[in-house]
Amino acid sequence: MTTLLKNYFKNFSQFSVEVKVLAITTFINRLGTMVVPFLSKYMLEELHFSYSQIGWVMVFFGVGSFLGTWISGKLSDKIGFYKVMVFSLFTSGLIFILLQFLTTFYSFCLGVLLLTTISDMYRPAMLVSLDTYAGKNERTKALSLVRSSVNLGFMFGPLIGGIIITVLDYSFLFLIDGLTCVLSILLFSIYVKEKKLPYKLNTFKHLKEENSVFQDKPFLIHLVVTLITGILFFQMFTTLSLYYKEVFDFSSIESGLFLALNGVLILLFELSIVGYVEAKNINKLLVVSLGVLAMAVSYLFLLIENSVLALVVMMVFMTIGIMFTFPFANSFVKKRSLKKQEGKFMAVFTMSYSIAHILSTKSGMTIIAEYGYKANWIFLTCLGFLGFLLAYRLVFIVDKEKEMIKKKIVESLFATSSK
Repeated sequence: MTTLLKNYFKNFSQFSVEVKVLAITTFINRLGTMVVPFLSKYMLEELHFSYSQIGWVMVFFGVGSFLGTWISGKLSDKIGFYKVMVFSLFTSGLIFILLQFLTTFYSFCLGVLLLTTISDMYRPAMLVSLDTYAGKNERTKALSLVRSSVNLGFMFGPLIGGIIITVLDYSFLFLIDGLTCVLSILLFSIYVKEKKLPYKLNTFKHLKEENSVFQDKPFLIHLVVTLITGILFFQMFTTLSLYYKEVFDFSSIESGLFLALNGVLILLFELSIVGYVEAKNINKLLVVSLGVLAMAVSYLFLLIENSVLALVVMMVFMTIGIMFTFPFANSFVKKRSLKKQEGKFMAVFTMSYSIAHILSTKSGMTIIAEYGYKANWIFLTCLGFLGFLLAYRLVFIVDKEKEMIKKKIVESLFATSSK
């Protein structure tokens, strides 16, 4: 762990002050999202919501995420990413503090919708800020630094959240969560000054209809695979956290440790895995398909009853799946998109995770309420295997497409030379 942190801070020291502060801000912000893993547990234990009601609240969580991503893209173009980031973190911090006072089902739904809409405006704006504060040749590294900050926060956040719930109570969790958001953006606004891009991105009005992202069949298949991986992933924060409590009677600290295990493994191995795949030029879609398979297999281990070891192995397989799918899924979309359409491709790709959140939480809670946890794990396993088959099939579709493009290039060359 010491070596890991040394390597992180060694890479950290190479960047500009703005990028460093952005990484620290993201770490504090991610550390502060300690409420999210315990939200379902809070609604069940403290608010006494039914499974169906919890499912609907998490639907609003996903809808808010979808709206926040879309609004952020619009506002970042109009008023700039800086103002969006400051507004998002400061306001969401206040809403986090106020959320504890909303105890009825409808008020909590509205509060969660407002919270996620405003808080999810941060990430798209933050990604745009990297294009401004990081040099052209260091943007990829800067993004990796921010991802490492997210993983560090994800590693410690759930554990700290569990300790706060156990030692204090949920009200302090909401309070501390809100204050970390406010603290992070105050730090950002003090040390980073607004800086605008020297140019404005083109709009897409001139693009022809046939260039629509929804007519790119390989991209659409990839979008379905992304949707499935999102559904498998988001159940970690909803049904799985309830499963820890109701079946194994874990404390909040013990539940937090499992999510911390996920963060530790990602921090230890993800960058190395990405580097190895890039260096060896391994087919990234094949890696994604293996990642979806690992996520599907992970839920099989939950069918083993009364085994803590099975929970650990499940989390290891799930983490392997996350490390194999998330980085390379993003890479495929960026390469797939035409230069002038990258914004459209990335927007649709990002929103697919918001839709996955909506489908994941509602379907999971409904299945558990009607048929129990085991039925939900079987459903997720089957869904994961379907995602694997689609992802694996996509490998051959894209390879065939590349061969056709090469063939057309050769034919065009011969046609030109014969004239």
